[in-house]
Amino acid sequence: MDLSAIVEDSCARDWETVDADTVDPVRFAVIGLGWFTKGRALPALEASDRCEPAVMVSSSTEKAERIAAETDGADHGITYDEFHDGAARDAYDAVYIVTPNALHLKYVETAAEFGKAVLCEKPMERDSERAARLRDTAADAGVELMIAYRMHTEPAVRRARELIADGYVGEPMSVTGDMSQRLLDRIDPNPDQWRLDAELAGGGALFDIGIYPLNTARFLLDADPLAVTGNTSSTHDAFGEVDETVAFSVEFPDEVYGQCYASHNARQSSGITVTGTEGQVRVEPAFFQDQSRQLHVSRGDGRASVTVEKVDQMLEEFDYFADRLRGDAPIRPDGDHGLVDMHAMEAIYEAAETDRWVSVD
Repeated sequence: MDLSAIVEDSCARDWETVDADTVDPVRFAVIGLGWFTKGRALPALEASDRCEPAVMVSSSTEKAERIAAETDGADHGITYDEFHDGAARDAYDAVYIVTPNALHLKYVETAAEFGKAVLCEKPMERDSERAARLRDTAADAGVELMIAYRMHTEPAVRRARELIADGYVGEPMSVTGDMSQRLLDRIDPNPDQWRLDAELAGGGALFDIGIYPLNTARFLLDADPLAVTGNTSSTHDAFGEVDETVAFSVEFPDEVYGQCYASHNARQSSGITVTGTEGQVRVEPAFFQDQSRQLHVSRGDGRASVTVEKVDQMLEEFDYFADRLRGDAPIRPDGDHGLVDMHAMEAIYEAAETDRWVSVD
């Protein structure tokens, strides 16, 4: 097996449909200016030739205007209330929503009222009922909605998906995935942060990072879960309202099974593996964008590993979204796709409480 030929031009943007030089960039209103936005999203928007970070939206005028002044391409800084009132609505074409989960819906409602396309961070909302309302709001208004699963445009994951689809592992039999980090050490030491608030977050490690192996397994297999089971635990006082750690199993069609793990109190680690009747494909590290990816493939007696060039995952995601808005190809993953994860994660929590397998509706 000539793996070098398989992954030649491994970072090629095979999803591109429109030449960026022939269309206007998509102007974004960026809603929520926390550490992820400032450290990940805004640098990607600034670097893009398909997007512009036009409007900054935050809790205070001072913060919004300050970050707008620090961001290339941003001409407006407004508050959340001003956004809902229609301020600067002619200055943007789409919204990127990166607020706490339970606040996504109301910003989609306003964006839909204004006829603006929506890129919404995952998970869609704090529960499946609100997520369904979010999806329906966008659909009823006829605005495009994409859920921000950046693994769908991560080159290493896309190449792994192609290998699986082309039969290099034979018939898929199992998928295993994990993602862990020490939240209070690496991200935010504040025990009162929104990720630890059940009302705002909806869930803990599962909702925040367990969704990565869950959704990436779906993407790699091109299949949706039928049933799940799992367990949750919390050992740190800060995780009194939400799960610190989750381990869960997933039944996919054709008797393919997945095993996934996520923790907000374990060392940083991530990877995903698909094993089939003939071989295996693994991406490691899989989900943290600051690391170069290794694509490991084995089949028969042959083994090979290729380092896939590191890309800015947020830039890939934003540019894909802009490509779809300026072209005719459908946007994926959409609201229907995101809602499947919401139902699956709620079923995992139900399974953890009842100690049984639970069907995913």
